[in-house]
Amino acid sequence: MRTGEPLPSVGEVLAALATGLWHWDTAAGLVTLDAEAARLLGLPARPVTLTEAQTRARLHPVDWNEVAGVVRLAAAEGTLAEVRIRVMDADGRLLRVVRSRSKPSFDPERRTYELIGTLQEVTEPAPGTPAARSAVTGDWRRSREAFLLDAGRALAEARSTAEVLRVAGGLSMPGFSPDGLVVYGVEGDRLTITGQHGHHPGDMNPFSHMPLDTDYPAAEVVRTGRAVYLSSPEEYRDRYPATWPLARRFGRHSWAFLPLTAAGRTMGAWMAAFTYPVAFTPDERAVLTTVARMLAQALSRAGAAESERELTEGLQRSMLPSLGPEIPGMRIAARYIPTGGGLQVGGDWYDMIPLPSGRFALVIGDVQGHDVRAAGIMGQLRIALRAYAAEGHRPDAVLSRASRFLHGVTDGSGPDALADPRFATCLYVEADPATGMLEVARAGHPDPVIRMADGTVMMRPTAGGLPLGVDPDADYPTTRFTLEPDETLMLCTDGLIETGGHDLESGWRRLRVLLEDHRAGEYRQEDLETLADALVQAVHGPSSHHTTGPLADRREDDIALVLLCRPATACGRDGTVTAGPPVRRTLLSVAQDEPDRIAEARQHLRELLHDWASPEQVDSAVLLVSEMVTNVLVHTDADALLLAEVLCGEGGRRLRVEVFDTGDDLPHKRRPGELASSGRGLMLIELLADTWGVAPRGEGKSIWFELRERTGAGAPGTTPGSYVP
Repeated sequence: MRTGEPLPSVGEVLAALATGLWHWDTAAGLVTLDAEAARLLGLPARPVTLTEAQTRARLHPVDWNEVAGVVRLAAAEGTLAEVRIRVMDADGRLLRVVRSRSKPSFDPERRTYELIGTLQEVTEPAPGTPAARSAVTGDWRRSREAFLLDAGRALAEARSTAEVLRVAGGLSMPGFSPDGLVVYGVEGDRLTITGQHGHHPGDMNPFSHMPLDTDYPAAEVVRTGRAVYLSSPEEYRDRYPATWPLARRFGRHSWAFLPLTAAGRTMGAWMAAFTYPVAFTPDERAVLTTVARMLAQALSRAGAAESERELTEGLQRSMLPSLGPEIPGMRIAARYIPTGGGLQVGGDWYDMIPLPSGRFALVIGDVQGHDVRAAGIMGQLRIALRAYAAEGHRPDAVLSRASRFLHGVTDGSGPDALADPRFATCLYVEADPATGMLEVARAGHPDPVIRMADGTVMMRPTAGGLPLGVDPDADYPTTRFTLEPDETLMLCTDGLIETGGHDLESGWRRLRVLLEDHRAGEYRQEDLETLADALVQAVHGPSSHHTTGPLADRREDDIALVLLCRPATACGRDGTVTAGPPVRRTLLSVAQDEPDRIAEARQHLRELLHDWASPEQVDSAVLLVSEMVTNVLVHTDADALLLAEVLCGEGGRRLRVEVFDTGDDLPHKRRPGELASSGRGLMLIELLADTWGVAPRGEGKSIWFELRERTGAGAPGTTPGSYVP
């Protein structure tokens, strides 16, 4: 063709280059081919219009999906879509490989694509050659898919931002691996550096806190949400002359800046820099874009998880108070262990409240549920209890007001109330540090536990009422007893007892063994802390530290634990108290309308005498206690108060039991007939007890008996006639 002659038509040029034209409209679902394009797809060489299904049948199914992905990527970036496609015949054999280049456009209203492009036959490169790297077929395709699977798995398992950045820094992309990675974040109107890899400390300082309107690729990506690819230093210098001097000193040849987008929001940018030239073919861009999306999702998840952990830890710190200043004459230790999964704060709580009287109150409770609402109700209830206690109310009044408050907060009957009523168990103890006197009110909570000076551990039965919030008019009777020197009071929620497949009975046996085996010596504060740690480890620690209960349900529960110890020294008002001999003491009341508590009294006495040398004496003591308490309920209109003590003296141990009542009639011995149903109580006491008596009181009387510990028959391992200290 001579100079000055008119140029040939486009169709003539394409025919000379064996290049076909095609048009794809996804809205209509049709693909239009010219004669050459039809020939390349194995059809007769004449113009034809096919449906998407007919076109798809002529192509390799994997390549059809590749075309869809490349088209979306090119439309988003405003670039050409280039892809290699395998054309198959009717028998599924490879006919030829063609290269497609097109310019896609996207209609956001109809969400459809329209493409006009070319098809040209190419020679399939040999696997492993540099040319094969740019193809969508062959070994590079399989390496890329394996890489994306591994990268996706590793990023999905990362649980913190630092872990995500570590995984991103270790990514080795198939065929083109960057030697420098930077993750940029956004704070206000400035660019920040979240993490980096392949740079020395301080190298990236010039790029940190850079304004978003700076002529810098990462800033442009954050502003526009579109990727920037720079294949050469010259391209970088021409497009971003202001920041090129900062990037030049790193000696790199290609850069890719991609948006980190999660939930439709650009949260930052990711830079991958290369020390060798990279053309950034559509396949390479697809890999980088996929990694950027996975990285954005991983960073979003990690950030949300870290925010949740920070929130729950802050919530836990604010809701669980410190135990405050040291109380003269008392030692306190506490633990809170949230349940294993999810929100790390639940409905369990403990508190120590200074009272206007100079005493202090210990509170422990458990709100129904393990969700956010349980934690919120727990915070409200704890504040209400502190307010009622600070007003100077007695323990029963504090719990009554708290129950009315909780019922009003969680009642689902009102039109605006939440239809999710909740209740809470609670144990409120008012303690006098000078005397050790405890006043206990209980609302559906497990009873307190006493560890006595000699290591004997007993559950201390206390009167109680319904859980808080069930009945706004419920009553909560008060139980009074004294914490003796060197005794420890344990308050806990049911999580400490029942976790690990245990019920209340088997869980209590597990804790009792641990409490009795603990030897704290002088009951220093560190000994109490050690005991608290041991209790938690026995339930919530490694499997080698705890036993599994009989229940199939191995559920976990929140654990709250409070230990209160009254040391034998430095516990009085003057700071000096002489420690006396070890004493076991238990107190139990049996009301007229509570005859079933007589069985509880018998069991309580057996626990008190768990190491008594003579089982026969234990049976005798249990029989006498049953007779004495029953006589009070049958022959008087008063309640019975049982006091049992194990005292140590020079001659050994002795058991002293007193039963108090407010009746005026003194008991007297009778000679009952053979068919009489009563009158044998004092006869049994006279026969079985070493000493006994009746003591009038200002109001009422007390009947008492004593048993000295004997050895011999029924007491293996001891010398007959001796006493066991």
